[in-house]
Amino acid sequence: MAKGFNSRGMGGFGGMGGGMNMNMMKQVQKMQQDMAKMQEELAAKTYTAAAGGGMVTAEVNGQRQLLSVTIDPEAVDPEDVEMLQDMVVAAVNEAMRTAETDAADSMGKITGGLGLGI
Repeated sequence: MAKGFNSRGMGGFGGMGGGMNMNMMKQVQKMQQDMAKMQEELAAKTYTAAAGGGMVTAEVNGQRQLLSVTIDPEAVDPEDVEMLQDMVVAAVNEAMRTAETDAADSMGKITGGLGLGI
């Protein structure tokens, strides 16, 4: 009797598990499609940030590549090159942070906060 009970029990669980796996696979496939589309959209975006009261502006794309740096001629002081360098770094870093935050927020909407580390 015990042997027959185990066989039926396993069969029942196997049937339920199969249905759950198919549903889960469809959800994962949809999530992958949504993520691929979102990555394409993010790659096409540009993000701009300024430093030094707008004296230096940096633009990056969604792939976190620096596209341009614009420096107001008034920011160029041969006596204080370090300040200009700091403004460039600050503007680039802020543009990168903006791109990263947008990507994380967009992917979080797709993954539903599953904590997948994407």
